[in-house]
Amino acid sequence: MNDDFAFVDELIPGVRWDAKYATWDNFTGKPVDGYPANRIVGTRALCAALKRAREEAASVGFDLVLWDGYRPQRAVDRFVAWSTQAEDGRTKPRHYPNIDRAEMFEKGYVAAKSGHSRGSTVDLTLYHLDTGDLAPMGGHHDLMDPISHHGARGITRVETTNRQYLRSIMEAAGFSAYDREWWHYTLTDEPYPDTYFDFPIA
Repeated sequence: MNDDFAFVDELIPGVRWDAKYATWDNFTGKPVDGYPANRIVGTRALCAALKRAREEAASVGFDLVLWDGYRPQRAVDRFVAWSTQAEDGRTKPRHYPNIDRAEMFEKGYVAAKSGHSRGSTVDLTLYHLDTGDLAPMGGHHDLMDPISHHGARGITRVETTNRQYLRSIMEAAGFSAYDREWWHYTLTDEPYPDTYFDFPIA
């Protein structure tokens, strides 16, 4: 692993995570190439910004749950190959109920060259510090649908407010939002804006 990268939990003790692509709980329906370990990796700059985000979140009664950080290019290549396979219906109802696999790329939900592979993008949500429960957000990770867009209609006032909390927390810590995915944020001043890495998370 590049010296500028680290396991997030080593630099941010106590951070909570669930590395979805190391598990069966993702849109491909099984662990993804490049994720032999269920851990989150990112640039040291990302980790420093996430520390600030946790402080911001705590000030309003929340903390962070990380779903993905650095993503090896081989994982992205696996997504591309998966999108060309015949539909089996296993993950479609949960993750892409209203589009076909190939449309994930056309609609901007998955990219053949992902910002995650540069090491300073993160997928995450909030949980309540007092209960440990995830904050309701009006849809889960990798729900590829307009309801996942910022400003989406059809979600509750509480869910809208929680998305706004997450966005304000992340922007205050130096991140930029992605308009189609409420959970996806990229460090504004990322250290490797043009480099796509492929080392595994191991």
